[in-house]
Amino acid sequence: MACYDQTGSTYSLTRRPDPRIAAVIDRALHDAASVANIGAGAGSYEPSQTVVAVEPSRVMISQRPVTAAPAVQATAESLPIHTDAVDAAMAVLTVHHWTDIAVGVSELLRVARRRVVILTWDSTVFRDFWLVREYLPAAGETDARLAVPIGTLISLLGEDRVSVVSIPVPHDCCDGFGGAYWRRPHAYLDEAVQASMSLFALTPKSRLEGGLAGLRSDLANGAWQQRHADIMRESELDLGYRLLIGDIG
Repeated sequence: MACYDQTGSTYSLTRRPDPRIAAVIDRALHDAASVANIGAGAGSYEPSQTVVAVEPSRVMISQRPVTAAPAVQATAESLPIHTDAVDAAMAVLTVHHWTDIAVGVSELLRVARRRVVILTWDSTVFRDFWLVREYLPAAGETDARLAVPIGTLISLLGEDRVSVVSIPVPHDCCDGFGGAYWRRPHAYLDEAVQASMSLFALTPKSRLEGGLAGLRSDLANGAWQQRHADIMRESELDLGYRLLIGDIG
């Protein structure tokens, strides 16, 4: 909770749901009549059938729109929801902030009758992202420390019932998560953008300053554009974001 109380104040501005990512999540939940959104934040990606949201940070809850599902301030490890209360439980870009991933996933499985859907990322893919590889290795270390291994999540959900969907990042992604601006590098110099990304907010600024100065210089002299001309022709990029769909019954 303390993390988002300190860094989540700009989420409603910089972390708007991207409709293409939302469509993938919605397809995974299309036949669920009731959904619990765990680690719900400001309400991004909540489908219309969401009946309850659980979020530990009051700062995040305060940014939820008035039309959003009712929110309860609580943690994933101790959900105030009855067993088998909803068709599906979802968790979008949140498991890396849980204090006990095994307990949190077991709670998702407890409250959901049919399905658990988790959006996360594979740090072994993300570590090759130009931002962390070339400019901000310290942020890459933060990202790797935060990330929950995909294999761990699959094991906790049950290997025989999990499907994994790759979610490429559109070049004009609306949601300002870590890899969103891969084709818009100037955005990573914006302090408001940085504030809503864990890899920036949880890395000491002193360890980022040199890399950001290098990025600023390379953008100004054209070195970045020359080095990354190939990705500037791409419309989407695989940076390791994955949707895990666990069918329970």
